[in-house]
Amino acid sequence: MPPAKKRTRTYDPARTRTAVLAQLGAVRQAAGTLTPEQLALPTRLGDWTVRELVAHIGMAVTAVHRALDKPEPARQDAVLLDWPFATAANAPAIDDFTRGVAETHPDLVTYLTDIDRRLRELLDAHPGGRLLQTNVGALPLADYLVTRTVELVVHTDDLNAAVPGLDVPFDRQALAAATRLLADALAVKAPGGATEVRVPPYAVVQCVEGPRHTRGTPPNVVETDPLTWMRLATGRLTWKDAVEEARVSASGERSDLTALLPLMS
Repeated sequence: MPPAKKRTRTYDPARTRTAVLAQLGAVRQAAGTLTPEQLALPTRLGDWTVRELVAHIGMAVTAVHRALDKPEPARQDAVLLDWPFATAANAPAIDDFTRGVAETHPDLVTYLTDIDRRLRELLDAHPGGRLLQTNVGALPLADYLVTRTVELVVHTDDLNAAVPGLDVPFDRQALAAATRLLADALAVKAPGGATEVRVPPYAVVQCVEGPRHTRGTPPNVVETDPLTWMRLATGRLTWKDAVEEARVSASGERSDLTALLPLMS
């Protein structure tokens, strides 16, 4: 795991809460339109079907519920930017849990509705500074909710890719938070100032060792849109394909990010 730097970006807890609930609501509404045939479609996530993907989206949100059911840790021992680098180790357990949820909750709309109701109750009852024991360590609730925007946005994109014509919308604030967190994670993984990565309108970060520019246009620039960035950062899209398909513009000898991606898998 790359060493995490001290977090410099802040997120408005109220906006994060609204974003998580809005993106969950969009998925819930879409789930109500899925036919049995669509729920049985394959996804780009191994051998998960759409049913298992939707179940996993709910499960990713109930991680908040499960964490709040545990005793509060005595102190914070992790930071938000540790989280992107700690997800891969939990993949086998997540897979088993997801399959169990899909089997025990045949009515996915009711499942997601119950999750939404309970999440609202929990967020009303607990302050954003309440510490949670998470897979990466003890984090404040407000920070952990930012990680849920990544889960929700990435898997909403997976859902849209799996079901032709579904087009579940992305909440703007959820997409912004997720984009910024993963852009900052790149700067942690490859500290430096030689390359500027731009994901308008949400994020700009400096990364990669080398000469740092001080004014004017940087010599090494990468620019892409938020969804392409999310796909690159999570391994849904390779750097080579993104460049060849003109989804990314990259200029300068230090603009090739192949060796740094994906950040999460």
